[in-house]
Amino acid sequence: MKLRIFTIGMVFLLLTNVVSASSQYGTIDVYYNDQLLPGKEVAKPALKIGEPFKVKINLTLNQKSILFIKVCSLRVGAPYEVIKGPSEFDKKLYFESLDPGTYTFEWTLKPTGEWESGTMPVNIWYQIHNVSEDEPLVQGEFTVVYPYISNEHYEGETPASKEQPVSKTEASSTSAHTAASTPAFTLAGAISVLALFLVLLRR
Repeated sequence: MKLRIFTIGMVFLLLTNVVSASSQYGTIDVYYNDQLLPGKEVAKPALKIGEPFKVKINLTLNQKSILFIKVCSLRVGAPYEVIKGPSEFDKKLYFESLDPGTYTFEWTLKPTGEWESGTMPVNIWYQIHNVSEDEPLVQGEFTVVYPYISNEHYEGETPASKEQPVSKTEASSTSAHTAASTPAFTLAGAISVLALFLVLLRR
């Protein structure tokens, strides 16, 4: 258990320091429970199993783009479940053509109990392309929330499950669907660390 927590912590540190949430192609403002997280700040709440919380980003694109985006973790089981949002947990959204402007993506999630009495990050993964180009302009993954999940169960109200559309503040209508796969989406450093994590977890 100590080895697992140590390895998860190392992966978390790499994700928060390697990947930036802004570039010349766009910027991302990140929110936890409607509170803006400045810079590379990560929310670190203590949550009960089943306790709902919100993750939101405002993504501003500087040019017409193809976008892939998802809310995810370390690809280990199903530590969280989406209650409301534009996609399921660890399922990519694909937008084939987005005009320059600001787009809001918001998910309400809850811990499933797979990582009770432990920690597991909630990350945002994204990839931006020029329209009609396979090679990405920018790709990244960063941690928004790094909760401690207790072994207690949440007994309050939970929002009803439903799909929530993406909000557009400065954009024309676009089409979106859940993508099964995308080319070359993982950073080399993240791949290496995740591979190390899986090896250590088997021991």
